[in-house]
Amino acid sequence: MQQTSLPVPVQSNAASKLRGVNLGGWLVLEKWMTPSLFEGLQATDETTWCAELGAQATAKLQRHWDTFITREDFVWLHQRGINALRIPVGHWIFGPGYPYHRSYGDNRQPFVEGGIAVLDRAFAWAAELDLRIVLDLHAAPGCQNGFDNGGIKDVCEWHTQADYREHSLNVLERLAERYHSHACLQAIEVLNEPRWDVPTEYLKSYNLDAYQRIRKHCSAADVSVVFHDGFRDYHEYLGFMQAPEFANVVFDIHRYQCFERGDIDSDIYTHIHKASGQWKAEADGIIQQMGMPAYCAEWSLGLDLKVVSLWAEGPFNHALDHMDSFQQNTAYRGYAAAQLLTFEKYQGWFFWSYKTETTPAWCFRECVQRGWLPANFA
Repeated sequence: MQQTSLPVPVQSNAASKLRGVNLGGWLVLEKWMTPSLFEGLQATDETTWCAELGAQATAKLQRHWDTFITREDFVWLHQRGINALRIPVGHWIFGPGYPYHRSYGDNRQPFVEGGIAVLDRAFAWAAELDLRIVLDLHAAPGCQNGFDNGGIKDVCEWHTQADYREHSLNVLERLAERYHSHACLQAIEVLNEPRWDVPTEYLKSYNLDAYQRIRKHCSAADVSVVFHDGFRDYHEYLGFMQAPEFANVVFDIHRYQCFERGDIDSDIYTHIHKASGQWKAEADGIIQQMGMPAYCAEWSLGLDLKVVSLWAEGPFNHALDHMDSFQQNTAYRGYAAAQLLTFEKYQGWFFWSYKTETTPAWCFRECVQRGWLPANFA
């Protein structure tokens, strides 16, 4: 008889459902999330922000680190039953020593130092409040996706130089070595959203090497190793990184409905149907066939591309246009519920993001306060 599913290995740190949020826009800047930091600048990402500001960048960014996310935010999340945080970091988290890229200009080490102390502080707060942390290498040298969240907008060169790859692996190993003894470390994600045109075999080779680097310091019983689908169908990874050779590996997908033309032009009923239909069927397939647990590590209530990408070109057809406030609130609650019912099938999910300056549909705290998301997740 043909086997239709693979057993999912159970590890000690994988026993509980993770219901989490991303702390985006904190240790990796994104212009659409915090436009106030970019006012008056040509910069479109953290790399060009640091390069343009030069010596002025340090005080501005340290102030942002100290105020954008505080201990009070960790307390607020804990009180509402959130039990996990995904924290994006840049390849510069440990300070100088990263490879040069032409976007740095004349300053060969443009990034502000001190982010690692902020991350240490986050671990202390998480330990105090019994929150789990997924560390996510969100921006790699040379940029792995060409998005602002990858560090350099419109550049995707991470896979073109060996030193970019090696530096990424070194950062992962240093994170594993630094935090392996912290009970709140749930997982390390080896690379966020490598673009669809990065060769699949290159990605797989990198994921394998990253696993070994992390496992030098983090046991499989304590810490998961997470890899993103790279915007590929999960079938391309069937049979990849399986037990018993690999243990406690997690497959990561991100699901949004505002980036493709078909989604942009959809009405709210189509959005809800996709979340509870197509995405539910996908979840069933991943769970039955992948042979490893999975996260949906990014999702939101955002339906309007213009808000998320301040430079995007229209036309934009917002699914909630021409609705009154009651109808809009009902629509957001329905869309949220449809997604949550699907993503609850996975080992964990993480809303993107906890906080923005620009839009409530991408701001977890405001979604809860407006009643679009539940008041408690325990």
